[in-house]
Amino acid sequence: MAPLTGPPLYTQIENALAARLGVDLYPGDRLPTEDELIEQFGVSRITVRRAIQNLVSRQLVVTKQGRGTYVATPKISQPLTALTGFVEDMTRQGLRTRARVLVVEERPAPPEVRTALELPLGATVTRIDRVRLAAGVPISFDRTYLPSALGRLVAQDDLENEPIFALLEQRHGTPLVEAAYALQASTADKDVGQALDIPEGSAVFRIERTSYTTGNRPVDYEVLHYRGDAITFTTRLPRAAAAPEGEGEQ
Repeated sequence: MAPLTGPPLYTQIENALAARLGVDLYPGDRLPTEDELIEQFGVSRITVRRAIQNLVSRQLVVTKQGRGTYVATPKISQPLTALTGFVEDMTRQGLRTRARVLVVEERPAPPEVRTALELPLGATVTRIDRVRLAAGVPISFDRTYLPSALGRLVAQDDLENEPIFALLEQRHGTPLVEAAYALQASTADKDVGQALDIPEGSAVFRIERTSYTTGNRPVDYEVLHYRGDAITFTTRLPRAAAAPEGEGEQ
């Protein structure tokens, strides 16, 4: 095989292997050996090792002494600094994504959904349940509620391959401006456990998110369950200004 050209060779090998995660390499699968990669890419052993080391540092693979290198369950660090969707978050970390659609139905809005979306009594909503996968691993179980007029449009789209945020903004004229989040430590019930392929009672992050369009109008209410062993949420907050000395003293 002719040598690769362009970016550093180890980066090209790293990217080529990362692109296979969730396609033909899944957690627990063994990567090709160093000798196989040397032959495949026509590079030196040190180049192959540098590529593998980078994948290890990204926590995409693990090396087991004397046994080889294996695909790891993704360990995702997601900053909570802006309103982003699952595909945007995973793509930023170099992970291939897809969705498995479980439910698309129109139904009366439950009380908490009606409140979040500011809908009148008796209103209906479109409910969409999806399992979101990164590198072939179920990471999040998403239950989305949309006002019916908007939900009926989204329900006709390719929900396995197109993220709802992108559909709202790019196809259905609904820009997303901000969202309110509520995060809670929880455990997986039977349905969540089955969706995420984890035992019932496993640790999960439960997130309620209400997204707003222009005019402060709520258009998307979601309950998300993320695998607790796969994701870490991070943020950076400024220190609140201290009260002047003596203020508030009697």
